[in-house]
Amino acid sequence: MVKRLKSISEKKASPAAGLLDSHLAGMVKDSAQQIWLAGMGAFAKAQEEGGKVFEALVREGTTLQKKTQGMAEEKISEVTGKMSSMAGDVTNKAGQSWDKLEAIFEQRTAKAMNKLGVPTAKDVDALVKRVDDLAAAVARLSKADRSSSATPSAKGSARSAGKSAVKKAAGTPAKTAAKTVAKTAARRAPVRKSATI
Repeated sequence: MVKRLKSISEKKASPAAGLLDSHLAGMVKDSAQQIWLAGMGAFAKAQEEGGKVFEALVREGTTLQKKTQGMAEEKISEVTGKMSSMAGDVTNKAGQSWDKLEAIFEQRTAKAMNKLGVPTAKDVDALVKRVDDLAAAVARLSKADRSSSATPSAKGSARSAGKSAVKKAAGTPAKTAAKTVAKTAARRAPVRKSATI
């Protein structure tokens, strides 16, 4: 096209330039018309197929998004599982260490208390049980003493029962407590008052 225009412009200098100019103008007009129609056709085709292409792109994007979300959810669940497992392991290790520390503390405390002569919980429980047994024995003796008359034989039997209760408790950590209970029981036994004039 450009070559034609060049050749036409060179021929312009000739006497038939008027005829050529109209021919050139017609060719330019035809070319412009064809270019315009080609552009309009391209635009119409783009509009027509543009909607189809757009819909196809939306479908492909949707499937790609679903695949991506599925993979992301798998990775998230995998990472969550690993983190939960690690947290459980750390918790177990910390619990074991804490239990060991607690056991060591209890052992050292018990050892120090033993060196100081402080009785353990077991010793105190045993002492409480023996004191309860002695209190029950004293209560039985008191009841028996009240029911019988205040004769010297009754007084002797109360004292012998008190002594037997003390002998049962002898040699135990509650020995002094048992002696105190027996002495108290002996003091409470009815004493015959002599008549003083």
